[in-house]
Amino acid sequence: MGFKKYFIFSVILIVAIFGFVYSLELGEYNITMFDYSATLPASVWVILPITVLALATFLHLMFYGLLNYLKQRAITKDYESMIKLIKSALLEKNETYTFKTTEFKNLSSIISSLKIDVQDNRFLSVDDELNKIVGNIQDIKNGKFVNDKSFKANETSTLANLNILNKVDEQIDFAVDVLKKPENFSTEVILKSFNNVLKEKSMTTMKKLYKNVKLDKEMAKKLFEKDVINNDFGLTHEEIIKIVKDLEYKKDDYLVLAKNYETISKPDQVIALFEKLSTESEDAIPAYLHVLFEFEMIDQVREVLANTKDNEYSPYKALLVLKEAGKHYNLEAISYK
Repeated sequence: MGFKKYFIFSVILIVAIFGFVYSLELGEYNITMFDYSATLPASVWVILPITVLALATFLHLMFYGLLNYLKQRAITKDYESMIKLIKSALLEKNETYTFKTTEFKNLSSIISSLKIDVQDNRFLSVDDELNKIVGNIQDIKNGKFVNDKSFKANETSTLANLNILNKVDEQIDFAVDVLKKPENFSTEVILKSFNNVLKEKSMTTMKKLYKNVKLDKEMAKKLFEKDVINNDFGLTHEEIIKIVKDLEYKKDDYLVLAKNYETISKPDQVIALFEKLSTESEDAIPAYLHVLFEFEMIDQVREVLANTKDNEYSPYKALLVLKEAGKHYNLEAISYK
């Protein structure tokens, strides 16, 4: 029975009893308790305890009804906070929420200790915002760039970084912007932007951008390979020398560089480059010799080797002897390290 019905029926019962007793014309009745005395109609004395009991019952119901209301309200608020916590976890944010009920406190503790992720299958809940967040995350993981201002993932999160990587793949002009101000982006975004711009844009563009980026040897290798293809507008000798010096090239690195630039149909330029490099670092001398042998510059090979110790560059000296004897060998056929 609801509170309203209970109240109505209680009033009806009290009034009925009062009317019945009053109709009996029992007169008045005096009650003395301690020093207090009261004289009231008998009908009043009859309904008084019933009224007090009903009033006490009303107060009891109201008290526990209020408690139940507050509990339900706490559950509703905790549910809303739990949904917010799930959204925050999906967006990789470290936001904290307060829970009032023990059950939700325990659940929030569990969720906070886990990594929440989304599946590839279609997601549907009663919360439209949650549906939208999950849909955006699925798009990002599928390689799409999500340009939704309401989608506010943690800017330093892997999710936000992945979305930026997707943007780099979709928008080459954005990749160019990344290389213009690389300090605003992660190493992964910079590397992908570098590779994409290197692939899509001209060497003229790369010459303007590569200096903004801290190159590693692999990036430099790709840049040099691009330079070979677009050599007419490529790197100057001074630029190449600076790059290899900054990266502290070793013998093997110089040899890879030599094999790359040997494909250019301008022997004089290649020889001049590696001659300069050999004066900058002894580690570049084997690469210089490699270039000289490749272009059959035997006299220059002889000149370089003449100024070395007997136990130095033995493979090159052996190859020189073979060349002078009319044998057709190359550096790839012998060990030259």
